[in-house]
Amino acid sequence: MMFKHCMLTIGLIMFNVCPALAGEGTIDTGNTAWVIMSTALVMMMTPAGLALFYGGMSRYKNLLNTIAMTLVAYCLASVVWVAWGYSLAFGESDSLLIGNLNHLFLAGIDINSVSGSIPTLIFVLFQMTFACISIAIVLGSVVDRMKFSSWILFTILWITFVYAPVCNWAWGGGWMHHIGALDFAGGNVVHINAGVSGLVLALVLGKRNGYGKEAMIPSSVAFTALGAGLLWFGWFGFNAGSELAADGVAASAFMVTNTAASIAGLAWLFTEWKISGKPTVLGLASGAVAGLVGITPAAGFVSLGGAFAIGTVAGVLGYIGVAVIKQKLGYDDSLDAFGIHGLCGIWGALATGLFATPTVTEGAVGLFYGNSKQLGIQLISVIGTAAFAAIATLIVIYITKILTGGIRVDPDEERSGLDNAIHGERGFEIE
Repeated sequence: MMFKHCMLTIGLIMFNVCPALAGEGTIDTGNTAWVIMSTALVMMMTPAGLALFYGGMSRYKNLLNTIAMTLVAYCLASVVWVAWGYSLAFGESDSLLIGNLNHLFLAGIDINSVSGSIPTLIFVLFQMTFACISIAIVLGSVVDRMKFSSWILFTILWITFVYAPVCNWAWGGGWMHHIGALDFAGGNVVHINAGVSGLVLALVLGKRNGYGKEAMIPSSVAFTALGAGLLWFGWFGFNAGSELAADGVAASAFMVTNTAASIAGLAWLFTEWKISGKPTVLGLASGAVAGLVGITPAAGFVSLGGAFAIGTVAGVLGYIGVAVIKQKLGYDDSLDAFGIHGLCGIWGALATGLFATPTVTEGAVGLFYGNSKQLGIQLISVIGTAAFAAIATLIVIYITKILTGGIRVDPDEERSGLDNAIHGERGFEIE
């Protein structure tokens, strides 16, 4: 029995199968402690890290609204996840597209339930934090102009009909898993999914009043830098925690995460410095986040060399997405959710197909280590995620639009600022 259990655990790690499908197991206290810690780290990323990162980049009159929409997204996603989201994503099903509703409100899961070597309740919570930050990332494309009531409904629908299916495909035994796609911590599930969804939502909403004609100055670059630091700190739980064990792969994921973020921050900084003549703090912080995004799908599959390559390209690509592509195409992705998360998520997913090495995780082999098919598989997963996210999000937008009487704030409210118009508060009281 012990040999059988060990082989099952090895198989799950090799093929990146969701441990929730493993059935009964024995709790390992070390693994459990690490995943509990990782869950807390990822939780912090949304109401603290992303709220400050996005809040600082928004205009002063919309600072509190940006933070409020981030916080309410976290609260709503938390409730939706334990009510039905987890069941749709990880409920055992013969379908390759969606789970089931057997675990509504976590029915059938109690303190004795085990997933792999950790309590199932901890696995549920860990995965919940990923759902929470994914919808919060979408917000970055539409700050300054979306109705608060519409954002609430959109969040509920998006987690249910966009996030849960893609999560099932990659981690819950769905079609991506069956074709052998590699997504260690959320390149497809989180970043491509949220980045593409944010772009679609931004296009439907339209540009902010004055976009391209007047300066839209961040309220606090200091807030954004602090938020980036908190995101970086939490990302160690995001990536290293996704191993769901306190082992060598988790240690490797921890190391390559920090390396990719560091090199990407420098790549963005020096690229911007060369082109614009100024090495900005905003660019350095954004570059680090771009590197974190890029390494996410590859964290448990690549070595140090892969981390250097992924981080370097992510830093340059992120800058191009924000400073070049957005400007040339003219869309208003307010805080660059697509430019950073979408584009760098796509790069990270494809790069996994290049740099995955069996010296880190046995069975994960990329193009540069002899498996030419893996890059093609990764490309299929990227196209599938992007296409579904775009179409499904568009449907969710129009349902939200009908039920809330439009999704854009009143022009007068937009001009005066959403902090006071919607919340009756201001971010700063300066006499």
